[in-house]
Amino acid sequence: MPIRLPAPPRAGRTTGMPSDRHEPRADALDRRSAIRLAGGATVGVLALGAAAGCTGDDVIHEPDPLAAQEVAARADAAAATAAIAVAPDRHAALTAIAAERTAHADALRSEIDRVIGVYADGTKPVHRTRASESGPSAVASGSAVPPNTPPSVETLRARLAESRKSAADLARALDGYRAGLLASISAACAVQAGVLLR
Repeated sequence: MPIRLPAPPRAGRTTGMPSDRHEPRADALDRRSAIRLAGGATVGVLALGAAAGCTGDDVIHEPDPLAAQEVAARADAAAATAAIAVAPDRHAALTAIAAERTAHADALRSEIDRVIGVYADGTKPVHRTRASESGPSAVASGSAVPPNTPPSVETLRARLAESRKSAADLARALDGYRAGLLASISAACAVQAGVLLR
């Protein structure tokens, strides 16, 4: 139980109560006023926090330019894995391509998440983006939708050539680490299409 300090007497205080009744203590009124003020302040802080939270969640951002590259990388990885069914003699090359394109997608996702940021407890902020009008379809979790029928090696080679060109074009439009990451991915796709699948 907290210790109550006596309040200093106030001169000229009138309560409107008969003098033979017990007069309320000054510290009781002060405590009551303090509780009201604290309650009002708490409600105000909560309301302000809720208003700030709502405005932050309502913002819709433009899609990160790397998001389409991540989707393409996961789609290429899924296509390479599916192509093993029609070209089992290329199993080693197709497995290597699938693993490398998955690594590209993971690196792109890490960069996208770095820009969005992470809270101190490890959670990510709500970051709603406008739907992209172009690019392959992908599951929201980031995993690519597997192709309906296994692609041929020639079809996969064409996909990788398109991914190489797309990454190179975007690398020229960006700068710094992002441009270097895309240039590296473009070079890897060129090797996959031109060397591993020849």
